Amino acid sequence: MAYERLFRLDGRRAVVIGAGSGIGRESALALAAHGADVVCADRDLAAATATAERCGGAARLLDVLDTGELRAAAAAEHPVDVLVFTAATNVRKRLLDYTGEEFDRVVALNLRASFEVIRAFGAGMVERGRGSIIGFASIRASVTEPGQGVYSATKAGLVQLLRTAAAEFGPSGVRVNAIAPGVVETPLTKQIKDNPAWYDAYAAKSALGRWATAEEMAGAVVYLASDAASFVTGSVLHVDGGWTAVDGRFDPPN
Repeated sequence: MAYERLFRLDGRRAVVIGAGSGIGRESALALAAHGADVVCADRDLAAATATAERCGGAARLLDVLDTGELRAAAAAEHPVDVLVFTAATNVRKRLLDYTGEEFDRVVALNLRASFEVIRAFGAGMVERGRGSIIGFASIRASVTEPGQGVYSATKAGLVQLLRTAAAEFGPSGVRVNAIAPGVVETPLTKQIKDNPAWYDAYAAKSALGRWATAEEMAGAVVYLASDAASFVTGSVLHVDGGWTAVDGRFDPPN
């Protein structure tokens, strides 16, 4: 085993959906830094192009809510060795305040589009007999709070979709895993960051006592994409600063 090359991705083609900003952008930069040929896909072409210019990759306009466009992209970019997808949305409301339209919007992007992404790119990987699919779930797949019900449900559903894909694609040599971040400073969490009390409460919840940066998710992506994770599939890798390990903040007296 050439351990010095365990995390190298030379000669591999990676597609990162959501590469225009946040975790997707940092994932694309990290994969490229380890040798991958990266396609930066996003519904914001200018943002995707900016990321592509930084990592020496290509940019692609892609709206994952358009199934036909998604399938066309998978066909055009074939063969793909690594797929990373981060696109998600959230409407932070209590269940009794939710509208049907808001429910449909969150489910459409977080769950239905993920279903189509896995199928569109997974088919080519299964045909070739290799590949790594990495989807971004959340700590909300396992722990929730008031106002996070629909988002949590979609992330729990995504975990099960990815696990099922791992079971179905595994015999063909394709690995499928989820990364579950804690609180990360991205455009999706701007609403929280703009509220100091809310922001500080979330920081205090993790064992490390702070938020993560998007860059801190990149190592997990490279790991799951690489041969270092050659026997890892159907897993949920929590990158949450210990959030899901800590239950309460009381410090008992000596």
